[in-house]
Amino acid sequence: MKTRMMSVAGSFYPSKPDEIKLMIDRFNTILESHRDLLGQYSALRGNALIVPHAGWIYSGFTANIAYRLLGLNNLATLVVIGPSHRVGFEGMSIAETEVYQTPLGDILIDSTLTQKLIKTFSLPYLPNAHHEHSTEVQMPFIKHYLPHASVVEIVYSHTSPSHIEPIISYCLQQPSTAVIISTDLSHYYSLENAKRLDSICLESIKNNNVAKLHEGCEACGIIGVEAMLNVARSQKLKSTILDYRTSADASGDSDRVVGYASVVFT
Repeated sequence: MKTRMMSVAGSFYPSKPDEIKLMIDRFNTILESHRDLLGQYSALRGNALIVPHAGWIYSGFTANIAYRLLGLNNLATLVVIGPSHRVGFEGMSIAETEVYQTPLGDILIDSTLTQKLIKTFSLPYLPNAHHEHSTEVQMPFIKHYLPHASVVEIVYSHTSPSHIEPIISYCLQQPSTAVIISTDLSHYYSLENAKRLDSICLESIKNNNVAKLHEGCEACGIIGVEAMLNVARSQKLKSTILDYRTSADASGDSDRVVGYASVVFT
C-alpha cells in the first residue's frame, strides 16, 4: 500500500496521539471561554477554508477554530492545497498514494477524485514535493474532527492562480467535498509592521478584493488565496475571518513575528 508518510510530526505538531488530543482540547477550552465568539461561529457552515500552517504552538489555535466548524458538516472528502516550501517545480503535484499517515491513524486518499483531477487537469505526482508541512499539519485536525473523511493533497510551486481556480471550482462541485487553502501571512517583521502588512491580506479576503492582495500582502500561499478569492467571487461566496494572531501571542517575541489567519467561505 502506497503511503504518504509523515515528515514533520514531532516538530510542527505532536507525534503522539494523546499529545495531539490534549493540544486540541486546550485550544477548545480557550475557545469555549469566549462564548461570544463561539456563538457567532456556531451558525457558520461552509465547505471552503483558508487556514495557517505553522507549528501548532503558534498557529494551531487559529486553525482549530476552522476545523471545529468544518467538523459540523457532513463531508466525505477534503482537498488540501498548499504551497511548496522545500522543492521548486513548475505547476502542481497531487499525491497519488493510497493512504496518508497521521499519528491518529491513517487517512484514506480519495483515489476516485484524485484520478479525476489527474485526468482533467493533467496533474503529475512528484513524490519529493509531498514532504511538505503546509499540507501535512492539516491532516491531524482532519483525522480528529472528520475521522471517516478521505483527503486529496495538492502541492503547488511555480504556478498562477488561474491554474488553481478551476481545480477549486471542480472540487467544490463534487458532493460532500471541501477545499482547504493553506497559507501563513507575513514573515519575520516587527509586530507593528506584521500587523500592518497582514491587515492588507485580511482586508482583501474580507472584501474579496484581489487587487488589494497585491498592495503589500506577503502571504506565502498568496497564489492559493488569490485563486480562492476568484472562485468565491464567481460563486458568490461570503468570507468570514474567524481568527487572526501572530507568533508573538505564543512566544512573546515581538521583533520577528509570523502572521496567521483562518477564514471560512459560506
